[in-house]
Amino acid sequence: MSRNEVVARFDGVSFEYNANKPILEEVSFSLRRGAKITIMGQNGAGKSTIFGLITGTLEPTEGEIHLDKGSTIAIARQVIPRDQLDLTVREFFEKCFTQKVYDIDPKIDDVLEAVNLHAPHDRIIKTFSGGQQARLLLASALIQSPDILLLDEPTNNLDHAGIEHLTKFLIDYKKTVVVISHDAEFLNSFTEGVLYLDIYTRKIEQYTGNYSNVLKDITARVEKENMKNAQLAKQIQAKKDKANQFAYKGGQMRLVAKRMREMAEELEEDIVDVRKEDKTIRPFQIPAQENMGGEIVRITSLSVMDPVKHVFKSKKVNVILKKNQHLQLKGPNGIGKSTLLQKLAANESEGATIADGVRIGYYRQDFSTLNFDETVYQSLSTIVREVEGKLDEERMRAVAASFLITGEIINTKIGVLSEGQKGLVAFARLVLQKPGLLILDEPTNHINFRHIPVIAEALNKYAGAMIIVSHVPEFIEKIRIDETLDLGK
Repeated sequence: MSRNEVVARFDGVSFEYNANKPILEEVSFSLRRGAKITIMGQNGAGKSTIFGLITGTLEPTEGEIHLDKGSTIAIARQVIPRDQLDLTVREFFEKCFTQKVYDIDPKIDDVLEAVNLHAPHDRIIKTFSGGQQARLLLASALIQSPDILLLDEPTNNLDHAGIEHLTKFLIDYKKTVVVISHDAEFLNSFTEGVLYLDIYTRKIEQYTGNYSNVLKDITARVEKENMKNAQLAKQIQAKKDKANQFAYKGGQMRLVAKRMREMAEELEEDIVDVRKEDKTIRPFQIPAQENMGGEIVRITSLSVMDPVKHVFKSKKVNVILKKNQHLQLKGPNGIGKSTLLQKLAANESEGATIADGVRIGYYRQDFSTLNFDETVYQSLSTIVREVEGKLDEERMRAVAASFLITGEIINTKIGVLSEGQKGLVAFARLVLQKPGLLILDEPTNHINFRHIPVIAEALNKYAGAMIIVSHVPEFIEKIRIDETLDLGK
C-alpha cells in the first residue's frame, strides 16, 4: 500500500457539545498512511474531541469524516477509566476487543514487553503506579495492532526509560500515529507533521515538519503579520489626520477629506487577522500558611516497592523540612513515589511526622482530589470558605481568571473539563488554600507547554515546605530544590 494513501479525512467538519459551546468549525484535513502527526492547541481547544470524532465516539454536527474501509483504530487515553481500576490485567486487556480472544496471555506478554512493563496477569489495575498505568494504557492500544494509533499525552507519568522505550517504538511503528502531547523533546524525535487547532477560529492548520519547526513558523508568521498591521495602522492614522485637516477648510477640500476617509477605510480592510497565540496563565504566587516555625515535616522511614517481588520494604531515611525548603523525590516508575505522597497528604505515613496545624496542599496526577460532580465555582468557593471562614468572591474570581477560568468555564462541572483545564483548577485551589506543606505529584501532566515556565516560577518562589515528584528534567531545573531523595538507591 502507498504511503501517500489517505487513511482518514475530515471534510468541513463542525462540532459542538451544545449550542453555546462550538468546538470545531468547518475543519478539513487528511491523515496519510504511515504518517506520524502531532495535534497541538490550547487546553480546552478540542484536541481530544478530534480523537473522539476519529474513533466514532462523537458524531460531527456538520460535515463528513471518511475513514479508509477496513482500517482499524485504537486509542491510548490519558487515564484508565475509573470503572476499570478493579479489573485484573487480563480482564483489562480482554476489554480491548469486542469479541473473545482465545489464548490472550501470550499477546499480553508481547505488548507488556513492548512497553517495558513486567506484571502478573492477575494483578489488579489500581495497584499499579501512575507511570505503570500509563504503560498499560499504551499497551492496551498496541495489543490491537491498529492501522491508526491515537495517543493522548502518552508520556505523562513515564520515567526517562519509559519515554525512551516509547520513542523507539513509535519511530519503528509502520502505521499511522497521531499524538497529543506537550513534551517537545519527545515530539521532535518522530513527528513529521502538525495539526494546529486554533481555539479562537476553531479551525485546524496543517503544517509539515516537527514540533519545533512548526512553532518557529507560527511565531515568524505572527511577527510578520503584526509588522504589516503596524505599518497599515500608521498609514490609516495619517489619512484620518489629513481628512480632519481638510474637512475644516471647506470647498473642494471637503471632497479631498472624504477621499482620505475612504482610503483609510480601504486600508483597514487590508488589516489581517493576526493568528492569536494560546493564552498563557498569568504569573501567580502560592501563598504559604502564616505563623509556621520549626520543623514542618520529619521523615525517618518510608516504604519502597521491590520491583521483582512486588512487595513493599522499609527504607531508613533522615529528612527534615522546614519553611522554604523544597524536596524532590526521585525513582523509577512503580517504586512507590505516588503512594508515599498520598500517605503524606493524608498524614498516614508511619515513618513521617507532620507538625500540628499544618495545612496540606496536594496536587494529584489523576486529579482525584477534585470532585468531578462539582462545578469549578463550587470547588473554588469551598476552599475559600474553609481557609477564610467566608467567601471572598472577588478574590476567588480574580484567582480563577489568572488561570484562564472565566466565562462559562467557572460554572462547568469539573468532570467535563479537559485534563489540562482540571490541572489549572487544581493550581487555582492551591493558591486559594495557602498551604504550609505543598505536595505535588507530576504537576506538569496535561499542562500546556506555555504555562509550564509560569508554574515553575511560582513553585520556585513558594515559601512553605514542598515535596515534588516530576519526571520532566527541564521543569525541575527551573525550581529551587534543596534536597533530593532517590527511592531507587
